[in-house]
Amino acid sequence: MPNSQIFSMKFSDIYRLYIQKSERKNRKKEEVDQIICWLTGYDWIELHQQINQGCNLETFFTQAPSIHPNASLIKGKVCGVRVEDIEDPLMQKIRYLDKLIDELAQGKTMEKILRK
Repeated sequence: MPNSQIFSMKFSDIYRLYIQKSERKNRKKEEVDQIICWLTGYDWIELHQQINQGCNLETFFTQAPSIHPNASLIKGKVCGVRVEDIEDPLMQKIRYLDKLIDELAQGKTMEKILRK
């Protein structure tokens, strides 16, 4: 799928998929919210405003208050591609979030997921 198609996807649709994935693995919606807020700098209210407004992924990440400084510590593969090797900054942020949700679904502790 070309980047432009991914960037134009509604964040609310992706968010719903993150929740479904985590709940299938007995994790909580609140943990997904915590991960998203940690990565993007949104607080809970701002996060849910973005979801309710129906913004796309590009807008969601462009308007993010601040990407966490430890985001660069996120390593590994998503869809067969190493997140640390992705050159497009927006795509890298999207894949960082995908990787964090994968780690949640794999049963990692929040402390490890949030790179503490």
